[in-house]
Amino acid sequence: MTGIKDVAREVETSTATVSRALRGLPGVSDDTRAKVMETARRLGYVPSPGAAALASGKTRTVAVVVPWVTRWFFAAVVEGAEEVLRQRGYDLLLYNLAGDEAARHRVFETSLLTKRVDAVLVLSLKPSSDELARLEKLGRPVTVVGADVPGWATVRIDDEAAARCATQHLLDLGHRRIGYVGGAIDGVLDFTAPAARVAGFRDTLAEAGIEPDVGLETEGEFTVAGGMRAGVELLARPDRPTAIFAASDEMAFGVLRAARERGLRVPEDVSVIGIDDHEMSEIFELTTVAQPVREQGRVAAQQVLAALTAQHWLPEQVVLPTRLVVRHTTAPPCDRAPLSEDAGRT
Repeated sequence: MTGIKDVAREVETSTATVSRALRGLPGVSDDTRAKVMETARRLGYVPSPGAAALASGKTRTVAVVVPWVTRWFFAAVVEGAEEVLRQRGYDLLLYNLAGDEAARHRVFETSLLTKRVDAVLVLSLKPSSDELARLEKLGRPVTVVGADVPGWATVRIDDEAAARCATQHLLDLGHRRIGYVGGAIDGVLDFTAPAARVAGFRDTLAEAGIEPDVGLETEGEFTVAGGMRAGVELLARPDRPTAIFAASDEMAFGVLRAARERGLRVPEDVSVIGIDDHEMSEIFELTTVAQPVREQGRVAAQQVLAALTAQHWLPEQVVLPTRLVVRHTTAPPCDRAPLSEDAGRT
């Protein structure tokens, strides 16, 4: 059975250098690392994860805490993170909360992460002060994706600005009666995006001199099915909105289905806009505010890897840009013309 000494002998270097090269640690030249990797593959050498962890105190594993692993946004973020981690020889350990408060307690408030992982990624949750204290006690790098946590490494978009962009697009087209489909502001998982997006929507209307109508706001649970239920509710009103802003593309898909089932034309009878630029958005020709979802996972993984290898690392708060993508689900109301020549442009 091939061992690390065989690889070291073949490359004519020390076992310590081989170990550092295989673990992606600094202090090894690119040429030597490439020779070690190629020789290990050729000889069929596979390091023992358990032995490596005992020798180095490192597990080569990063935990990812996910609210719902089956939902597109979270799966795409995980995919981006896994891509970066895999290239550096790290495994990903997934903790799927599945929307369960007990599961959140089990992950954050017990010793579940202790000695299992080298770093932690937290997706779309804003940890409480107690949870932050426990994460800090772990003594491992932590990056939060999708929430603003002062003093901690974070990667996110400006959710309020994204909502403002979507709402302003509808206002520029001439819409004044705009419905909103969002998520629960209060919940066991304490997401920050729903509150920020509805705030951006309301503030933009108010700045345009329009009193926000809570009767035109409903919850869509950030799912297609929830968006459809919300769309049915809004479009069944005798004074239905001329446009609907859904705080995610998946909810927007549901609204589009609801409009079709009521025999309404999009965008002639009702305009629809979302946030995300979901991989299906182009097929649905959905106007949306695009966010770099997989890139958030990649940047988060790069942050924890930098923390694991750099001598003087400081947590960074990264805000990635969004952009309006105009397709074919938004247009001026039937009886209105655009307010400006720029309305409707990407």
